[in-house]
Amino acid sequence: MDEIIYDTGGGEGDLQNHRIQELKSQLTDLQMKNDLLTKEINQLKRENSQLKRPPLFVASVIEVLADGEVYLRQQGNNQEYITHTLDEIYRELRPGQKVAVNNSLSIVRTIGTTFDARVRVMELEESPDVTFDKIGGLREEIEEVREAVEYPLTRPHIFTRLGVEPPKGILLFGPPGTGKTLIAKAVAHQAHASFIRMSGSELVHKFIGEGAQMVRELFALARQKAPSIVFIDEIDAIGSMRTHDGTSGSAEVQRTLMQLLAEMDGFDNRGDVRIMAATNRVDMLDPALLRPGRFDRIVEIPLPDAESRLEIFKIHAAPLKTDGVVLEDMVRLTENSTGAEIQAICREAGMIAVRNEAKAVTGDDFLRAIRKVKHLTASEDRMFL
Repeated sequence: MDEIIYDTGGGEGDLQNHRIQELKSQLTDLQMKNDLLTKEINQLKRENSQLKRPPLFVASVIEVLADGEVYLRQQGNNQEYITHTLDEIYRELRPGQKVAVNNSLSIVRTIGTTFDARVRVMELEESPDVTFDKIGGLREEIEEVREAVEYPLTRPHIFTRLGVEPPKGILLFGPPGTGKTLIAKAVAHQAHASFIRMSGSELVHKFIGEGAQMVRELFALARQKAPSIVFIDEIDAIGSMRTHDGTSGSAEVQRTLMQLLAEMDGFDNRGDVRIMAATNRVDMLDPALLRPGRFDRIVEIPLPDAESRLEIFKIHAAPLKTDGVVLEDMVRLTENSTGAEIQAICREAGMIAVRNEAKAVTGDDFLRAIRKVKHLTASEDRMFL
């Protein structure tokens, strides 16, 4: 009888222990949920606090006046005003600096130098890895570019000693694919300079003053990153001859062009910022761009001759494993071809060999590549053979 009572008591104790464990587990779960909800509440409180804060506007310091007063211009609407600021902020202010102001037009804090994100992405973080060894021919043209762009950055003492003013800007023109951009990258690599590349079309914007603002920030970034090279590709997008058609779009492009001219005039010939540009249509450019003092040197980049085409073939065929390819024959068959087309022919010949799972690239692969890249018709193909 005693053993039966003992067993029953033990069963009730196990049930109680089991119930306690369940309650502890539930308590732990509830505490975890409470922690998550607490974090969510704190996050919502911070977001709510941010939403209740009044917005801050960006302004530029025009001039630092006496007695703690500052002459500002608010960005966007170009409104100008004079305000008073605290002594600790006043001591940090410099003309051209950007500051944050509140609704009462009081300076809250300094921002420093900021640039439009579209301007920042134009700068290459590292110097281009293109060298002059990767450019076939164009020896005279390359030397002219180096004299105007590279040497003032790498050998300024020679210009100072001789009293020579280097060309302020250099314009490259010629058919597409002849190597204008390649030359600009090679010069930046050789000079160990920051390379800021942009297309003229990137400066064409819808809203009044936006393109001119980007030009100002572009050259401000170039000064900050000096020594630097500013390369404007397809400059005819904003540099074409000015007309009087009366459309708002044309007027905005002309305002951007005038800002570009003003920035170019503001540079010293011996400064650490060099200006390059390229175009396929030099005949369309405004005479104001081409006058001495802006683009002092205008260099034509022509179609490669036979000797240059052979050099270009050697450059782009060097990485390929070839068998029985006579590059001189390829030169004869690619008359009036650009350097970009020759590069495409070498790449396409390699792709044909890959498609056929060949052991090497042959002369027939090059012939097929020339047919494809040059878009030869049936009659031309027979003449070609």
